Amino acid sequence: MHQNNNDIQNIAEDEISLKELILKIKDWYCFLLTRWLVIVAAGIIGGAIGVGYAFTQKATYTASLSFVLEDEKQGGGGLSSALGLASSLGMDLGGSAGGAFSGANLIELMKSRNIVEKSLLNPITLNGKIQSFAQYYINFNELNKDWDTKPLLKGIVFAPDADRSKFTLQQDSILGKIYESIAGANGLLSVAQKDKKISIISIEVKSTDELFSKAFTESIAQEVSSYYIEIKSKKARQNMEILQHQTDSIRAELNGAITGVAAAADNTFGLNPAMMVRKSPGTRRQVDVQANTAILTQLVTNLEMSKVSLRKETPLIQVIDRPILPLKKDKVGKLKSLILGGFLAGFLTVLVLIFKKLFAGIIAD
Repeated sequence: MHQNNNDIQNIAEDEISLKELILKIKDWYCFLLTRWLVIVAAGIIGGAIGVGYAFTQKATYTASLSFVLEDEKQGGGGLSSALGLASSLGMDLGGSAGGAFSGANLIELMKSRNIVEKSLLNPITLNGKIQSFAQYYINFNELNKDWDTKPLLKGIVFAPDADRSKFTLQQDSILGKIYESIAGANGLLSVAQKDKKISIISIEVKSTDELFSKAFTESIAQEVSSYYIEIKSKKARQNMEILQHQTDSIRAELNGAITGVAAAADNTFGLNPAMMVRKSPGTRRQVDVQANTAILTQLVTNLEMSKVSLRKETPLIQVIDRPILPLKKDKVGKLKSLILGGFLAGFLTVLVLIFKKLFAGIIAD
């Protein structure tokens, strides 16, 4: 019996608490209703601010280029076997540097300062005028609008294909800031591997200038490809150049030996067969011809294989999709800004009114 009385008492207390909560909500609703004019006015002002923000924001254009990374483990076939056989015979025809430029390493290479700055100094033609990407970026972002008033910055320009080693401290500083805005955190440039299981990499550049986005994306891809080819094929190219030099040298020696044999034959024409000493120079030159012929044959074989090895190292990038005008355009919508600005302003106003009333109640107590 005592337990039943406790249950009834608890139910009654819960009902009182629920009624109090409903009354509290009703009181707050009535309070906010009396301030509807303030809330609506704040919403209108917030909406106006949102629309104004939408008007001031420039549209951004996104250029995307995707390419497949060359995989030397696939498609080697007879060439790989031939190069392996040559290596086993002691002939170094140029190795691979692929491991240093694959996957995540290649992605970081594309965002490196070296590659981005080289791309910034590449030429771009706009309305018949050739200028560097760096100068173009400065112009459309109006970074140089007050440079004439600063003695250290006055007259600074970035010519296309300029010698980076001759830049002044101010030019280094400006180019460094441009690099940070492009490849830094939340920069214009993003490079990603679409899936770890496949070797397709995409490059995206997002800026307020459509032509810059498209051309700079292609410039980054071209610069990375050139850099990769230069580094990766360096050893194979050096071996080919050495073999080419040796081949040319032996060929010159062989031609000289052939000429020497002919001269010796002319000198001993009609000579008494018993006079063997005067025939010895011709015999020696004949031995030189035979030896040089054998050496030249081997060198030519090695040279051709080194040329095949050099071709094997290139290219790195096989482009799948290039950016095509018009590019994808992103712009803050006016209606969206109006609704979002009005809602946020109204919501903040409600919070301020509630806290103000609570604070006043605490003071009154």
